[in-house]
Amino acid sequence: MSVDEQAMGVEVMQNGARWFRMVDLSHPLSFHTPGWVGYPGMKQYYTQTLQTNRVVSQRIETSLHVGTHIDAPLHLTPGGADMASIGLDRLVHEGVVVDISDAVGPFDEIKPHHITDRIDVKSGDVVIYHTGFAAHYLGGEKEDLTTYMCRHPAGGRELAEWIVEMGLSWTGSDTGSADHPMNTTIKQMRPDIRAEYERTLDMSLEERWPDEDLFVMHRVPFPHNIVHAENVGGDLASIGTARCVIGAFPWKFIGGEASICRIIAFFQ
Repeated sequence: MSVDEQAMGVEVMQNGARWFRMVDLSHPLSFHTPGWVGYPGMKQYYTQTLQTNRVVSQRIETSLHVGTHIDAPLHLTPGGADMASIGLDRLVHEGVVVDISDAVGPFDEIKPHHITDRIDVKSGDVVIYHTGFAAHYLGGEKEDLTTYMCRHPAGGRELAEWIVEMGLSWTGSDTGSADHPMNTTIKQMRPDIRAEYERTLDMSLEERWPDEDLFVMHRVPFPHNIVHAENVGGDLASIGTARCVIGAFPWKFIGGEASICRIIAFFQ
């Protein structure tokens, strides 16, 4: 199969006729895959080998916030639901993929109009927005993990409140966090990048991103059981802007505050 054919997705056939087409929106996972800023990456071990045990088995140690993953409300909500509590009817739902890569760039705030100017969004939809920053991810054509993790565009309070008003099923982005990097603890971990960002502002960072709004894209939707996926990737760029069915397939993880997952867009 050629690269172009892969970008078109995988067709599922039934009785000789095309049933639907699947497009993978997930990054490959390996011990090279970076964790979120300050989080360790994955460790992979062989516990048995063919030459010794006649079988191959492996063990991994990993943060849950590595690669394409989805957060549960428990991640930032006191008493919030765990991964096992998120029903399939929310995880697999009609929705939209929206290409806003020509409208946002480094450090920009994503607003609801960036999405609604391009496509109609219905109450209950899944919404995945493509910023173009997946190109800076590991193995991307513009690979630069510092830019990917620390300079990406993201939503603020306006987008977070719109997500709740719309009663969306979940959202996803091709960035290291749904929150603006300077509205996360990255602003303490990377004072050099904070200084770089502050030079673009005509106000203090505290005025631009008040401390009470820290992680606002997590803290506002999560109490309403509206979660999000981060590090969406794969063949996302091949879709453009379209309506489809979107499915996220995390572990059915009791007590889990997040999960590595596979995300698929389904087209008739």
